[in-house]
Formats: sequence, C-alpha cells, structure tokens
Amino acid sequence: MEGAAAPDDVRFVTSRDGTRIGYRRSGRGPALVLLHGAMQSGINFRRLAEHLADRFTVIVPDRRGRGLSGPFRDGHGIRAEVDDLDAVIADTGAADVFGLSSGALVVLEAALGVPTIRRVALYEPPLRIAGRQSSIQFAPRYEREMAAGDLAAAFVTVLKGTGDRTILTRLPRFLLVPLLRMEMRREHPRPDGAPLLRDLLPTVRFDIGLVKEVSGRLPDYAAISAETLLVGGSKSAPFLAAALDALAGVIPRNRRLELRGIGHIGPDNSGRPGRVAAELRRWFG
Repeated sequence: MEGAAAPDDVRFVTSRDGTRIGYRRSGRGPALVLLHGAMQSGINFRRLAEHLADRFTVIVPDRRGRGLSGPFRDGHGIRAEVDDLDAVIADTGAADVFGLSSGALVVLEAALGVPTIRRVALYEPPLRIAGRQSSIQFAPRYEREMAAGDLAAAFVTVLKGTGDRTILTRLPRFLLVPLLRMEMRREHPRPDGAPLLRDLLPTVRFDIGLVKEVSGRLPDYAAISAETLLVGGSKSAPFLAAALDALAGVIPRNRRLELRGIGHIGPDNSGRPGRVAAELRRWFG
C-alpha cells in the first residue's frame, strides 16, 4: 500500500474497508508510530513527536473520524481500528508503536494480530478489571448530555471520567460547565487543522465501544510476543493503574513503569510530553 506524500509531509493510506487514514511524518531514524486516545487527534502529540524526531521517524496518524482521516462506518469496532493501524505500519515499515488510552487498546489488539510489531509502549489502556471501578462509568451520563445537546456538560463528564487529579478536574461542575461552554462558543478553525472540541466529543462513544468490546480479553494478551512497556502516571485514577498491573501479570515480556507527578494526559501537548518522550527514547532506542 503506497502513501502519497504532501508538501507538509502529510501522507495517506487506505485501510482494509476503503477508509482513508491520514498521518503526519517527521524526523529521521527508525519508524515509531504514536497513536492518540479519546478526545484527541494526532495534533495532540505534536510536542511528543518533536521530542522524538531527532532519534526516530515519527508517524502520527489521526484515528478515523478525526482530522485527516475518513469517517466511522457502520459496525465500527476494534477490528477496523487495528486495520487502520496495520495500514499505517505497512506503509511506513514501523515495528515500534506507542498508544495512549483507547489508542493503547488498539495497540494491544494489534500486538496480537500484526506480526511485524516488535515493541510496544502502552500508556494507561482503560481495560475494565473485575472488582475495580469501571473505566467507562461516566458513559451513561455522557450519552444523556450528548442527546440533550449539552456539549459542555458532556465534555466535563469525559474530563472527570478519566479520574485525573488536576486543578481543572477538581473544579465543581457548576463552575466548570459554564467556563467550557464559553470556551466552546469561542472556538474557531485552527491553522494547524486540529479538530474542534465540538467535533471530537461525538467520537468518544466509539472509544467507549472499544472499551466494552475488549472487556474480558485480559487472558488473551498472554499471547503477545512483542516487548511491552506498561506506563502510567502517579496522578492517574487507580482503575488505570489496576489495568496496567493486570497486564503486567499476563504479557510475557513486559516492563512496568510509573511516572511521578503526571496523569492520564501526560503524553498530550498539555501534559508532560518531554517526560514521556524520555522513557520512549530509552525503550525504543
């Protein structure tokens, strides 16, 4: 499958079902794919990519339904997401893949079915673990608020659903919702092409669907042969740490790592991407 390079180094591949998947390419060296999570596009990994571009050819796709990539199709699920990632891997020759949150779920599944993947790094995949708080406990409220057209309230529900202990998530809803409502009213198309919040919010239901689909799959990950780095932040919700610990108990060749002082969006532009990049450089280097 051949990618067509654009002047700004945006490239496109075609996934198994005919959907066009776009990715940005930068740097030089071995190819490393960075797969974003929910409420994000590839633009959210711009700073992370910059920290890695001196050592790697960094490949940052927009997962389908976002940014450069084509729309979701009927029956969308983990298989389509893995096919999208597989198309990018085939086009770039990448053997190393990093994923955040729901993107890490996709990487987990790809590590089972894409034989060319050699090493992976997973940042807090939101696996549901028996006996622990659900990683998608917020889903019913999110769906109600989306159905009512209250996008700001739905966004707050998603933010608080991650369980990150930040100043923003600690604000009470009655303060946070009006603030975000004003912010969303001021949103305009950005020069870098990043999707608007109002466009990203509907995609969350597809990420929720991925979490539900892989529920109960933990024992299957014992078949992963790729070397696996399991990364989390000390400020993240306990249910995310529990998922990483559970994976550490089943994936044969893994290393478990906790980064002090950061949370679930550590790899994001607004988090601590330099800290995360330092560990990725060590792992993939």
